[in-house]
Amino acid sequence: MYNHEAVNRAKTYILSKISKPPTLGLVLGSGLGDLAEEIKGASIIPYQEIPHFVRSTVDYHAGQLVIGELEGLTVLAMQGRFHLYEGYSMDEVTFPIRVMKALGVTHVIMTNASGGLECTQQPGDLMLVADHINLMGMNPLIGPNHNPFEERFPDMSQAYCPRLNELAKNVATEQQINLLEGVYVAFNGPSFETPAEIRMARLLGGQAVGMSTVPEVIVANHVGIKVLVISCICNMAAGILPQPITAEEVYEAAGKAKDTFASLLRGVVKRISS
Repeated sequence: MYNHEAVNRAKTYILSKISKPPTLGLVLGSGLGDLAEEIKGASIIPYQEIPHFVRSTVDYHAGQLVIGELEGLTVLAMQGRFHLYEGYSMDEVTFPIRVMKALGVTHVIMTNASGGLECTQQPGDLMLVADHINLMGMNPLIGPNHNPFEERFPDMSQAYCPRLNELAKNVATEQQINLLEGVYVAFNGPSFETPAEIRMARLLGGQAVGMSTVPEVIVANHVGIKVLVISCICNMAAGILPQPITAEEVYEAAGKAKDTFASLLRGVVKRISS
């Protein structure tokens, strides 16, 4: 169960390893962790060394914090996140976001790999997440509200910061990147969705499906961190094309898009810093 003592222990340990606290968080999803290698003067802290952090068990998730300078800002990058399908609780999945808040992070940029729901989408497309549908069957805020200064019933009408979204669209236009925009539908995984589930997600108004991100977004809003999420469409979801889905194609598509992704994120970070 999440508690402030655990958050403070993690915060104290991280501060002992760095020279300057971060103001921007990056959560780098499946196959998208290479941006962390561009962080200058980086301190690298494996998750297993940090009190109360769990381990990342997914391929292509390095499982470490990278803290240093990127485009004029001190950033904390998570190279790999935690997922419910790894057997972790909502508290464990979202714990790093609470630690970011304790460290002084005010904005967080999250990335993920997703399945496309529109026939016009192509693997490698980038999509700005404007909203989400939570089909995980649970919420990370269920349970005691430990901090009396945090809203018991937080508003989610602007869960994805409009100002950051507009900033990302402007950067994409400047860099001539085709940035899609849509609704992200979250399932638990780890099995890919069935064609019937994909038809349901489309009927509900989704443009992409995935197995992460929504718990972190909810907690970030709860603690007052502004959120921007950009998803990489790495495959077409079940039933869109007459072929099976594999994890390998997801990682392959993410790898092909990583340079465009990194350029867009660097541009966004530079705008935030200015």
